Amino acid sequence: MLNLPTKKNILYWLPVVIYAGFIFSISSVPGKDIPGLFPYQDVVFHFLEYAVFALLITRAMKGCYTRMARVKRLLLVMALVLGYALLDEFHQSFVPGRTASLVDVATDVVGSFLAVCFL
Repeated sequence: MLNLPTKKNILYWLPVVIYAGFIFSISSVPGKDIPGLFPYQDVVFHFLEYAVFALLITRAMKGCYTRMARVKRLLLVMALVLGYALLDEFHQSFVPGRTASLVDVATDVVGSFLAVCFL
């Protein structure tokens, strides 16, 4: 039997999916079209972008898996963030003027970790 998602699951996970699409769209911008606003903007934006992503995932997991232990939830959130950050960097390697960077992945993970640790 097919288990369709409940309205509750959709309400919690839809923002995660939309935000993942937002990250994908930002990663699709060619390097020449990215304005230089301030020094180290790449680091700041990666940090903040993935902190928000982790918070949205944490919110969805708390709402859908109410009995999940905090440590298990943290590990799953970090695994999802790491996986998506790696896919994002792989995707960027095909965008003109952009490159894949493990430093960006590390920044994504650190931003995410700090965000969810304070919940």
